[in-house]
Amino acid sequence: MKKQLLAAAISAVLSAPAFATNGYAPIGVGQSAKGIGGAGIAYPQDTLAGGINPAGMVHLGNRWDVGAEIFMPDRGYNLNSPSPFAGSYDGTGSGLGESFFVIPEFGYNKMLSDDLSVGISVFGNGGLNTSYGTDHIFSAFAAQAGIPGAEVGIDLIQLFISPTVSYKVNERFSVGASLNLIAQSFEAKGLCAFTPFSSDPNAFTNNNHDNSYGASIRLGLMYEINDRVTLGATYQTKGWMTEFDDYAGLFADGGDFDIPQNYGIGIAIKATDRLDIAMDIMRIDYGSVGAIGNSPNVQKPFGADDGPGFGWDDQTIFKIGAVYQYNNQLALRAGYNYGENPVPTEGLGFALNTLAPGVSEHHLTLGFTWDLDENSSITGSYLHAFNSEVDGDFVVPGPTGQPVTLGSGSLEMSQNAFGISYNKRF
Repeated sequence: MKKQLLAAAISAVLSAPAFATNGYAPIGVGQSAKGIGGAGIAYPQDTLAGGINPAGMVHLGNRWDVGAEIFMPDRGYNLNSPSPFAGSYDGTGSGLGESFFVIPEFGYNKMLSDDLSVGISVFGNGGLNTSYGTDHIFSAFAAQAGIPGAEVGIDLIQLFISPTVSYKVNERFSVGASLNLIAQSFEAKGLCAFTPFSSDPNAFTNNNHDNSYGASIRLGLMYEINDRVTLGATYQTKGWMTEFDDYAGLFADGGDFDIPQNYGIGIAIKATDRLDIAMDIMRIDYGSVGAIGNSPNVQKPFGADDGPGFGWDDQTIFKIGAVYQYNNQLALRAGYNYGENPVPTEGLGFALNTLAPGVSEHHLTLGFTWDLDENSSITGSYLHAFNSEVDGDFVVPGPTGQPVTLGSGSLEMSQNAFGISYNKRF
């Protein structure tokens, strides 16, 4: 049964793209953490903790968790007059895989002794998705280049499978390590008008989904200062990935699209016998990956060494949440998550990031756990990312490659998500 659940989770995540909330990373991993703004570095709650801080797994005992989230992002852009292309453009699309996404998760932990556990966490690490159809300026550019009716959008999917070892050094200090086995898939459509600015025009757009594989390591530690306060720290190395060969003319360095390193610290405080508070500070180094962080304004063709990227800045994220044990059966959660918009709005960055408007900043979360019996429970979460709008100038490459400004405008995004999981102790 457990093997069947794991296989189902892996298959479903691979087929479920998402546009996550801190840039293109999820605010947290697991429904319990998502209920408190994603915090969890010093506060493990379920077996998805291997994706946050592997040192927490040894504190969870024997259990497994399986769940899913319905994620509903609303994204697009506006272009102001006097541009001939003025108007509002909706990148949300319609139906499963465009306007909402089902994102499964699975976790398992086994205690080998009182001080040692092994486990696995399977989750979507986030992604990017826009579905403009033919309703995008790039489609009009493609028509001018002799390709009418071009559908415009991108789709990035990332899956993490994280086997984990966690060990209690003593009663207060634990360490852990996860090997992240990573698969990702990418597709771009409708960017035909920009192929003259590519180092490999045949590997720039409309090549269906291409897959990339790689790995990274996450390390973590937790230290219980006293019965009321616990500290935690975690670090994930860069995910070294194989190249997207079918998009070697789009992404810098010949299709290279690694996963940026991230790291953070956290604290958990038992404020009262019923109330716990958790706080994290995380850092994602988007700028360390050329395809994501390189400036789109560099004077090189797409796909070249150190060529143009999406221009994203590194992002610092603040997470805070509370868990209140309402009674013996019901725990209630609430949280807040903030990460400053990493998306640039200068030069070519604004127009390029209409494909990836990851501009959400403020997130409110709620959650609960309801115990069904001594060994099983149901956990739910809700996320609302408040509408975020950033202004910029719509600059595109002209016929000679020189920038041409079409007008000013804005990128917009808001999000909602509902998740639920079944939790079993054994």
